[in-house]
Amino acid sequence: MSKHTLSVLVENKPGVLARVAALFSRRGFNIDSLAVGPTEHPEVSRMTIVVNVEDLPLEQVTKQLNKLVEVIKIVELEGRGSVRRELLLVKVRADVETRGQVLDAVQLFKARVVDVAPDAVTIEVTGNSEKLADFMRVIEPFGIRELVQSGMVAIGRGSRSITERSSRPTTVPVPVPAAAG
Repeated sequence: MSKHTLSVLVENKPGVLARVAALFSRRGFNIDSLAVGPTEHPEVSRMTIVVNVEDLPLEQVTKQLNKLVEVIKIVELEGRGSVRRELLLVKVRADVETRGQVLDAVQLFKARVVDVAPDAVTIEVTGNSEKLADFMRVIEPFGIRELVQSGMVAIGRGSRSITERSSRPTTVPVPVPAAAG
């Protein structure tokens, strides 16, 4: 199994998210990450879906997604061909004795303190999954009070845009491994 990141343009209408999620659920696929938001076109939303699945079943799911009336376009974003970010908000214990060390970690990871209390700080970290995991390993010994993490958002590199008007529906084919033989 391998992780795949799909960027799905859909009509901005009620119930679309539920139909897309149900399609993955019916196939027995767990969605690792899901982020949905508006695009530069108010009538279009963009879903970034991360799933851990083999290539062939993923191709079947993308074909079924394209059959949904509200789906406009599907693109699989490859690792180096895209920019990926997640947001992490974490509330960390930081008393008088440890606050300096916590703030050093914040600076090291180019994070931001967004709230300060007498015995805790809330930190915002943005980056790829590896950066967030590394930050958590450094900050965890101080004591995590609360944590929330967004789903991944991703966008292709370069000047091309998947939201440029095109005929609907279209999909960028998911590579299928050659049969062994």
